[in-house]
Amino acid sequence: MTDLFESTAPVVKEYNAQEIEVLEGLEPVRYRPGMYIGGTDDTALHHLVAEILDNSMDEAVAGYANHIDITLNADYSITIADNGRGIPVDPHPKYPNLSALEVIMTMLHSGGKFGGGAYKVSGGLHGVGLSVVNALSENMIVEIARDKKLYRQVYSRGKPQTALELIGNAPNRRGTSITFKPDPEIFGANSQLSPNRVYRMARSKAFLFKGIKINWKCAPEVLAEGDLTPPEAELNYPNGLSDFLNYQLGSRTTINRTAFTGDSELANDEGRVEWAITWPEDENGFCYSYCNTVVTPQGGTHEVGFKTALVRGLKEYGEMANIKKAANITAEDFLSDACIMLSVFIRDPQFQGQTKDKLTSVKATRLVEQAVKDSFDHWLTSDVENASALIEYVIERAESRRKKKEEKQQARKTPTKKLRLPGKLADCSQASAEGTEIFIVEGDSAGGSAKQGRDRFTQAILPLRGKILNVASASLDKILQNQEIKDMCEALGCGVKEHYNEDNLRYEKIIIMTDADVDGAHIASLLMTFFYQQMPKLIENGHLYIATPPLYKISVGGKNFYALDDEDKDRILKKEVKGNAKPDISRFKGLGEMSAQQLKETTMDKKNRMLLKVMLPNTNTEEGKEEAFETRRQVERLMGKNPELRFQFIIERAKFVDDLDI
Repeated sequence: MTDLFESTAPVVKEYNAQEIEVLEGLEPVRYRPGMYIGGTDDTALHHLVAEILDNSMDEAVAGYANHIDITLNADYSITIADNGRGIPVDPHPKYPNLSALEVIMTMLHSGGKFGGGAYKVSGGLHGVGLSVVNALSENMIVEIARDKKLYRQVYSRGKPQTALELIGNAPNRRGTSITFKPDPEIFGANSQLSPNRVYRMARSKAFLFKGIKINWKCAPEVLAEGDLTPPEAELNYPNGLSDFLNYQLGSRTTINRTAFTGDSELANDEGRVEWAITWPEDENGFCYSYCNTVVTPQGGTHEVGFKTALVRGLKEYGEMANIKKAANITAEDFLSDACIMLSVFIRDPQFQGQTKDKLTSVKATRLVEQAVKDSFDHWLTSDVENASALIEYVIERAESRRKKKEEKQQARKTPTKKLRLPGKLADCSQASAEGTEIFIVEGDSAGGSAKQGRDRFTQAILPLRGKILNVASASLDKILQNQEIKDMCEALGCGVKEHYNEDNLRYEKIIIMTDADVDGAHIASLLMTFFYQQMPKLIENGHLYIATPPLYKISVGGKNFYALDDEDKDRILKKEVKGNAKPDISRFKGLGEMSAQQLKETTMDKKNRMLLKVMLPNTNTEEGKEEAFETRRQVERLMGKNPELRFQFIIERAKFVDDLDI
C-alpha cells in the first residue's frame, strides 16, 4: 500500500531553516536600495544629497541654524555642514555601549523626528535618511561640534571604521559636518554627482527658507567644459518664494500687475504656508510645491487646498462684483497656466513613498485652504484694477474652452458618411471626443479580438497591417503615399506638423496596442517616431499612450494570472505557487491569440488595465531643454537615415547582452 504521505513530486533542493536569510543592520539598504531611494539612477544618486541637506534645513526651520556650507570636492565627494545643534554624541539610553550618533548612523528608523520634541516640523519622518546615505556611501566622515568640543567618526558602506573620537576643543564652532562619497558598487559608473544639479538643489532650499544663508563651493576639477555652474556663490533670498517666482519668470510679462504672494500661520499651531502666484501672458505656466522644504513633484493635498481657495475666492469676487459669467469658471481656466510656488511647513506630514514625491496628509487641504482664502479675498478687493484684469482673462479662457468643446461636439455629430474615415476603422458611437479612445492595433487578427472586446460607446479600433513606414528615414512623398499612415491621419482628423489642429482631434486618447514581444516593441517604436516627428503637439498635450498586454497566462489553484514579462511571471510564481502545486504556463504569441474577453480584461478595460503615457521633456527648464535635445539626437541616431549610427549604438551596448535567444 502506498504510504499516505509518499510524494510523487520531483526531487528538489532542500528548503529548511538554513535557507532563511536574515539581513541585519543596514544590509537591506545595500541589498535593495530601490526600496529606500527609488532606484540607483541619477535621480536616486542625488536623492542622497537631498537627504543630508534636508537634515540641515530641518535645523534651520526649527530655529537652531542659519548657515549651511555645501562643497562638492575634487573626488566627487560632497561636504554639507550647518551651524545647528549637532547630532548628539552621548551614550544612547537603550544602547549604552553606543553613542547616539552611531545609533543614528547604523540603525534604520532612529532619529529625533518621531516624538516631535526635537523638531516641530521636519522633512525627515522615518529615521532612515542618514543611515541610508551611510549604507550607500563608499566612505563617510561625520564631524560634530557640541559643547565647545569637536568629535569625529569615519564610516564605510554603513559600518564604522573608527570609534567616536574627541578631536579637541572647538570654542567657536557648533553643528554637524558630513562628507560622503556615493558608492560605485551601488551606482556603477554614474556615481559622480552633478555640480549643476546640486547647485540648483541648494538654491531652491535657500529660496524656500528666508532666514537661511547657503554658501556653495565647487572644486574646479568637477566642472566640465561649458558648465555654467558658479564655482562659488552665497545663496540668500530675504523675500523667499517671491524672489523664487521672480527668478523663474525672468523678463516675462504677466496678466496681473502684481503677483499674489504672502505667508500665513496654519490653524491650531499646525505650521505655516507661503505662496507666490502670477499669470503670464504667454500662458506657459508651472507649479512647484514643497512640504517642509522637500520638493513634491507630484503635488498633493497642499496643492489641492491652495487651488481650492483661489477658485472659491475668484468665484465669490465675481458674484460680489455681479459678474455672472464668473460662476462658470473652473480650476483649469484659472490655474492650468499660472506660475505657482507653494511651500508648507506642517507637523507629521504623510508622503507617498520614501522619496516623498507627493504629500498625502488629509489635514493639509483644509489647513492651507483656510490660511490662503482670506488673504486672496483681501488681495482681490484691495486692487480692483488688478482683480478686473485677472477675472476678465479667466472668463475669456472659460468662454474659449466652452466654444471649443461645442465645436468639437458639433464636428463629431457630423454624419460619418461625410467624414473621410478609413474602411478598417471601427469607430465609437460617442459624439464628443471627451473620454474617447482609439486603439491602434497590430494586425487584423488582433483587431478582430479588440473590436469584440471594446466598449463600443467610447473605444474605437484601427488595425494596422504589419510595420508602418519609418518616417525618420523616409522622404515626404513616401510618407504621404503610405496607406497605413494615411489611415491613421484620416482617423485622427487633426492634421500633421504645421497643419496640426488640436480642436479637430477626434479622440482624447490614442493608444498603441502591439504584441508583448520584440516585434511588437519595434512596431510601437515606429509609431512613436511617427507621432514624435509628425504630431509632436499630440504628445505634448498628453494624448499618446502605450497599452501593456500580458506575455504569459498562469493558471494555478483554480485561478488565472497574467504576467507582463519574465520578471513579472517569476514574481507571480513565487507568490502564488504553494506546496506541490503545478502551474500551467502559456505564452501568448500575439494579441491575435488572445480571446476577446482576455484582451478586454487584461488590456482594454479601464478598470483593470495599465497604460504607459508617452511624454516629452519639459522645455521650460534648462534641464528639460537639454533632455529635449538629447531626445531628438537619439531618435535621429536610432531611427534616422544613417545606418552607421545604429550600428555604433549596437556595438556600444553589445557587452550588456547576457542572453541572446536566436
